[in-house]
Amino acid sequence: MSRRPYELIIFDWDGTLVDSIAAIVDCTLAACRTIAVQEPPRERIAEAIGLGLDESMRRFFPDTPVDARRLAEAYRQHWVQEFHATSQPFAASQGVLEELAAADYLLAVATAKSRRGLRRDFERTGLESYFHASRTADETLSKPHPLMVEEILDELGVQASAALLVGDTPHDLGMAENAGVDAVGLTSGAAPEAALRGYGAQAILAGVAELPGWLRERSARYAAS
Repeated sequence: MSRRPYELIIFDWDGTLVDSIAAIVDCTLAACRTIAVQEPPRERIAEAIGLGLDESMRRFFPDTPVDARRLAEAYRQHWVQEFHATSQPFAASQGVLEELAAADYLLAVATAKSRRGLRRDFERTGLESYFHASRTADETLSKPHPLMVEEILDELGVQASAALLVGDTPHDLGMAENAGVDAVGLTSGAAPEAALRGYGAQAILAGVAELPGWLRERSARYAAS
């Protein structure tokens, strides 16, 4: 019998392990200027982070799909040319991943990025080797649909009850809820604490640096129960 509650930890990427929210917002605004459409408020852009890119852009232009497609394409161009390299992992991210890997947790990524985008980030950050599985929005269904999590669970042979999802948006926590896995919300990314409440998260933490300590405490309570 396991002496800790989780075998697998599934991380969101942007805003959870990588400090990229400001760059995503700025890139969206640059894309709006490129195609000469009205710029959404920064807060509204942040609220859409965590969805797939095309779905995010449709939120801004629900009645004009042509503008949404043009905006998504302009975003992709600006991201690769100007913004991609500006997003770096949070200072604690690599150390946290090293600690969890050394403790024999399975680690995975479930992200709204495309596979191509995640591959670029893996190459740039050097973090790929820590992960046993990953899913992106262009190869499965977008958050908060549970399919990303369900596919990771199937691939790694882990029950939902033994998995924890860590993310910074309501879309992440909604996906966890829909998949029947526990979740921890982080306020380091796109959403304030108030927006993360109401999804049944086990905890709301300030950032990924606090995760190992929380896991140790949770495991101690689990082992004593």
